[in-house]
Amino acid sequence: MTTFTTPSSDTVSAADSSTQDTVAKQRAIQAEQDHHDDAKKKPSEKKPPGSNHDRAAPGPGHEEPSPPLPRQTLEKPGNESDLKLEPRYAAEHYRGSGKLDGMSVLITGGDSGIGRAVAVLCAREGADVAIAYLDEHEDARKTCQLIEAEGARSLAIAGDVKDVAFCNATVSKVVSTFGKLNVLINNAAFQEHAASLDDLTEERFDETFRTNIYGYFHMAKAALPHLHRGDSIINTGSVTGLRGSKELLDYSATKGAIHAFTKALAHNLAERGIRVNAVAPGPVWTPLNPADKTPDDIENFGASTHLGRPAQPEEISPAYVFLAAPCCSSYITGIVLPITGNAGDGA
Repeated sequence: MTTFTTPSSDTVSAADSSTQDTVAKQRAIQAEQDHHDDAKKKPSEKKPPGSNHDRAAPGPGHEEPSPPLPRQTLEKPGNESDLKLEPRYAAEHYRGSGKLDGMSVLITGGDSGIGRAVAVLCAREGADVAIAYLDEHEDARKTCQLIEAEGARSLAIAGDVKDVAFCNATVSKVVSTFGKLNVLINNAAFQEHAASLDDLTEERFDETFRTNIYGYFHMAKAALPHLHRGDSIINTGSVTGLRGSKELLDYSATKGAIHAFTKALAHNLAERGIRVNAVAPGPVWTPLNPADKTPDDIENFGASTHLGRPAQPEEISPAYVFLAAPCCSSYITGIVLPITGNAGDGA
């Protein structure tokens, strides 16, 4: 049975109010940037559909969706259920073999996208899986159904990772429900493009940093007392943290910080036998990008990669299982694993 944890009626609280404040703030940032984009838009900037690539790059035994992709913009924080093209998360080609039997996993931003795909595979490998998410309740319910369909227990907890109290309460809830915590996967993120440095306000810069790097710090600190030798932390970085992105100044900076945090924390926890690693994806078809980019950008999303398309979440998720499973990666710590669709990207 799925357990959903949202603020109780007698605490309606601060937690619910804080979450709604965050959603409103992120939508305001999105609307302000849309206004800037409209003012600067030139007719010549639009690219014809499929102008970069007119082929579909090979996927895991089948063709994957390639540009032109559906022209769409989502309202933040972005619901996977609203995407015109459903991301592939089920990884039907992947066979579980008990790599995470008896383990308990917590995934932030686990309701959709990469987080959902990772949740499915962790459950398939035998782990009970908890997901933390902002307010995408419909997506979270579906993810929990997918976890349980794999024979695992699920737990969904709504709230804001910027809030230290929420992070502490989330970890406590996971431990009290599943009896332990073995793997923390930090994956929640906020992203909004900016055409120039002038578009970035201090408030907006702060929102990105407090979500993307402070949230990871808060969750890691909350989880640490419950982790033991053989357990691990996995952080979601980004190709933008490896080589930057001119329209994602603040986001790129947070991802670079996550990579450095991963390496430093890995060194810090090595003597305790707790491994810390990161995955750095390139473009991935999730709600994060349609809730950031314009329809023109989304149409050609991922077209500039060597493989000519964005990844599907199910192509990224096996890396998290590999890094979480002691049977696969007991001698790996402090790495940033690039999965970018490009030759030559490295940490």
